Amino acid sequence: MTNKQMIFDKAKLLNPLERLQLIDALLETLDKPNPEIEKLWIKESDARYEAYKKGELKATDWEEVKKRYE
Repeated sequence: MTNKQMIFDKAKLLNPLERLQLIDALLETLDKPNPEIEKLWIKESDARYEAYKKGELKATDWEEVKKRYE
């Protein structure tokens, strides 16, 4: 049995939350967040939310969005 298979077998024994945490930790090792990009996304998110509250930005119902991709 390979090391990869042994690790996979052990991971399958974890509860769902622990498996998600393991996946998240593994993904972080592949793609480290860029703090500058994170700041820009926060700024953009805040701006969009403010525009929505002022009625300058229209929201789309989740059910409508799902229909587009079914």
